[in-house]
Amino acid sequence: MLSYRHAFHAGNHADVLKHFVLTQVLKYFIQKDKPFWYIDTHAGAGMYELDEGYAVQNAEFRDGIERLWQDPELHPALKEYVALVRGSNPPGKLKYYPGSPGFARPLLRADDQMCLFELHPTDYELLCQGFERKGKKIQIAQKDGFAGLKAVLPPPPRRAVVLIDPPYEQKQDYAKVVDVLKESVHRFATGTYILWYPLLQRPEPRLLQERLQKLELPSWLHVTLSVQSPSKEGFGMFGSGLFVINPPWTLKQTLEETMPILVEQLGLDRGAHYTLDAVIP
Repeated sequence: MLSYRHAFHAGNHADVLKHFVLTQVLKYFIQKDKPFWYIDTHAGAGMYELDEGYAVQNAEFRDGIERLWQDPELHPALKEYVALVRGSNPPGKLKYYPGSPGFARPLLRADDQMCLFELHPTDYELLCQGFERKGKKIQIAQKDGFAGLKAVLPPPPRRAVVLIDPPYEQKQDYAKVVDVLKESVHRFATGTYILWYPLLQRPEPRLLQERLQKLELPSWLHVTLSVQSPSKEGFGMFGSGLFVINPPWTLKQTLEETMPILVEQLGLDRGAHYTLDAVIP
């Protein structure tokens, strides 16, 4: 199935959590004077218009990035994330929202490399238009990101940030991502892996969380953000989660300081809350 288009959801609460954490991880990686790879298994289109097309149909960004965009007194770490969004927009106007590669590109240095996978033909074409010939080392492939990830691990510099965020169109993806993580860590144990998943009133996300805990990894962080109470009808995404393998040692403290702010800023009702667990030696 290739019906999913992230443009419908660009800049929503799940994007805020995912890209805020991704930004913090990447900024930690560039502190060391050694090159690394950024690998994105489901890169999407790379950039999304918020004032026309798919994004305006549900306007999910209004309860996401727009709420932070309008706040002049953010936590410094959140300011760094919003600054990257501002860098993709005209002065003072929220017109575009970058996808994950759009957050990574301005942070990578000359010796770092991006490896992007996108299977959807339209999004792949848009990704190529926006990210080729940009003066940095970028590989873009139209292929299944799970298979692509297996082919590039371990990367030559032996340092990498890997983002895994499939659309979960198929129920099998919930089990598949855990298998992919397990195999990837076996191939490349020192990489930093960021797995995104939705919070839904279905058994699959709960079973995913249980399987992640059973991996018994030596270093991990698990954060979730719920922006509202689950609906009585049982439909819709009420939050999202990130499971990070080999997280930066600074990430837990940063999230302890910022997650209450995100709950306050993005929460839609009294059911808004966050969870945070970690084992970081």
